[in-house]
Amino acid sequence: QVQLVESGGGLVQAGGSLRLSCAASGRTFSIYAMGWFRQAPGKEREFVAGINYSGASTDYANSVKGRFTISRDNAKNTLYLQMNTLKPEDTAVYYCAAVNSPGLRATRISGMDYWGKGTLVTVSS
Repeated sequence: QVQLVESGGGLVQAGGSLRLSCAASGRTFSIYAMGWFRQAPGKEREFVAGINYSGASTDYANSVKGRFTISRDNAKNTLYLQMNTLKPEDTAVYYCAAVNSPGLRATRISGMDYWGKGTLVTVSS
């Protein structure tokens, strides 16, 4: 099995920045693409950003494009999400997720095989 643990969430003012991390442990050799998803209060979980195994290919939701950057360090089994110019509408629980099949992108909730428990990001206006 694979365990994913997010960290780095917190309270920040609008316009500020946060960096989320996701540490993977267990059968990490089975992890390929990884992604970040979020769920705001009263809303459905949504895709934020995805990255392939090598880090050469990334995907972003339109709402975060140009403000968020996803990256990974495979030697450290860690996924990152740098969030800049944060807005109150970015307030949500942010989840790390991973795919255990090569060739699949980490953009669909239904396609993810492993999930972390989430970290809360609150952006005040």
